[in-house]
Amino acid sequence: MNFFKSGSGTENCIMSDKAQTTRNKIQGVYTTDDAQIIFIDTPGIHKPKNKLGDFMMDSALSALKEVDAVLLMVNASERRGAGDNFIIDRLKDVHKPIYLLINKIDTITPDDVMAIIEQYKNALPFKEVFPISALQGNNVPELLTSLIKELPNGPQYYPKDQMTDHPERFVVSELIREKVLQMTRQEIPHSTAVYVESIKNQDDVLHIQATIIVERDGQKAIVIGKGGSMLKKIGTLARKDIENMMGNKVFLELWVKVEAHWRDKANLLNSYGYKKKNY
Repeated sequence: MNFFKSGSGTENCIMSDKAQTTRNKIQGVYTTDDAQIIFIDTPGIHKPKNKLGDFMMDSALSALKEVDAVLLMVNASERRGAGDNFIIDRLKDVHKPIYLLINKIDTITPDDVMAIIEQYKNALPFKEVFPISALQGNNVPELLTSLIKELPNGPQYYPKDQMTDHPERFVVSELIREKVLQMTRQEIPHSTAVYVESIKNQDDVLHIQATIIVERDGQKAIVIGKGGSMLKKIGTLARKDIENMMGNKVFLELWVKVEAHWRDKANLLNSYGYKKKNY
């Protein structure tokens, strides 16, 4: 499965109200007694402004070669716009079932839902249209049932208890980046990366050292905060989520480093996990 979407990621991805939160293709694994679906959450499709943007665009479009169906997710609280039309144009050459998901229907009225369907009904030959609420679960079981019927039979690729294909370091770095996105504002989120230096288990405590990368000294000052207050908040929130995920007590050390224009430097993009081999 492949998500092309407006807004933040699926429940296996980091969440933020900032645009372009997802940067890598992230596989989320959904398993029942009868079926397993691999969801591929992609970066949002947008006009690239730097090498990181090029990576995100290539990563998103390459996913179309891997999937058996496509989910186009739009935000119920936003009218169809140029960005949606850009994605729709890219999907016109895709000869696979395409589902339209209208998310956040809990924020609008039923009449509004019908108006949104009207905006999109002739855009593509959608297999089905599902107004959903990812937050409240409205119509999600019906969507999953439809997908299970549509997708071809195949092997079970992952164990029942596995929820993503990404290694621990990636998930840890994303959880830390999520907190930076949530706690900061303006240009900070787009110019931030997180590099996990080490993860060591000592006496049943995970000692994690990670560096938050920004592009300018002013951004570093914001992320650190007065007397280190912001960095402490980011670390505390990230540590709690990492402990929940790992099932271990965590000791988290964070540093902040300035790397000017890292988003346009191929060697740094590669170091921070944005690698062409990933797609």
